[in-house]
Amino acid sequence: MAVTKTVDRTAELLSRTNALTRTKVYVGIPEGSSRQEDDGDAPPSNAALGYWMETGDPAQNRPARPFLHPGIEAAMPQILPRLKAMGAAALKGDYAAIQTGFDAIGLIGQNAVRAQITDGQHAPLAPRTIKARLHRGRTGTKPLIDTGQLRQSVTYVVK
Repeated sequence: MAVTKTVDRTAELLSRTNALTRTKVYVGIPEGSSRQEDDGDAPPSNAALGYWMETGDPAQNRPARPFLHPGIEAAMPQILPRLKAMGAAALKGDYAAIQTGFDAIGLIGQNAVRAQITDGQHAPLAPRTIKARLHRGRTGTKPLIDTGQLRQSVTYVVK
């Protein structure tokens, strides 16, 4: 007669998957990211500017030029395989692979959002805005890119 030993590893499995499910990756612009103006005026933060650009600001006659959500959506085909691999790593108890996966997802998201700012199809700038840029010595007419500070402020955090 064969003896079978059953081991309850539910608690271990829950502990491993908690490392995966309780950790979040945030991609965006931190509130503390400030902007600098050439003339010394105190402009709104990059976080506020990013929000206005993402959602629009009718009071300022500023159309929405979404870059955050479309950037993350564009990155999902790269992110999903990472999440699957992280799930397998969690089952094995490979916490280093989980952390590496979260960092990789953050970088993928950050780069996709930055690419959306650079290459996305956005509402064109108003002639008045282009004229103001020219007056400040800027020649670019691409929406969302004036000094590059908004694009550079996009980052990620793993919590």
